[in-house]
Amino acid sequence: MVEYNSKVLDRTFGALADPTRRRILAQLAKGDRCVTALAKPHAMSLAAVSKHLTVLERAGLVRRRRQGRVHSLALEAKPMQEAQAWIDRYRKFWEGNLDQFENYLDQLQKPKGAHEDGK
Repeated sequence: MVEYNSKVLDRTFGALADPTRRRILAQLAKGDRCVTALAKPHAMSLAAVSKHLTVLERAGLVRRRRQGRVHSLALEAKPMQEAQAWIDRYRKFWEGNLDQFENYLDQLQKPKGAHEDGK
């Protein structure tokens, strides 16, 4: 069984919970961007966008590079891969339960006295 770091997952899901941060990640999925380019499509101050970027950085979802006064950000996939692995673990569990539930419903729909082979 894979062990998951709870703090990493908490920070990842916390960062992903906000729609502005998800939009920023979508922008970064298209390539590296500077802070001002990331802020442009959002109806908020540069300081507010910087706070969102700080949350994303603490979660490890973005990496910042500085060249003089220009801060460039890039998407980091590892925390999302770990979150996806955690989700997949539970997806398999629920799919297995749903398959069992479907089999149970199929049994309920069979007429009384019917056998598995249909005779």
